[in-house]
Amino acid sequence: MRVRVLFFAVIREKLGKNEAVIELPPSCPVSGLQEHLGIEKSLWSSLAFAVNQTYVPGGTPLKDGDEVALIPPVAGG
Repeated sequence: MRVRVLFFAVIREKLGKNEAVIELPPSCPVSGLQEHLGIEKSLWSSLAFAVNQTYVPGGTPLKDGDEVALIPPVAGG
C-alpha cells in the first residue's frame, strides 16, 4: 500500500523534504514508519501522529491512500 507522509519542523529539517510517498505492507501501523524513515527512537517517541487530519495513537493501522502527518512537539515563548 502507499501512504503520503508529511514532515514538519525538526523532522522536515532532518529528512530534507516536506513529504514522501511510502510503500508499506498492508495494515502496517503508524509506528512502522519509524524504521522505514530511519528516525531515531528518542525523536520518534516525542512525535504526535495524524492520519487524514485526525490525531491517532502510533498503533493505528494504515490503509492505502492515507495521509500521515508526523508532528513534533511545539514550544512557544
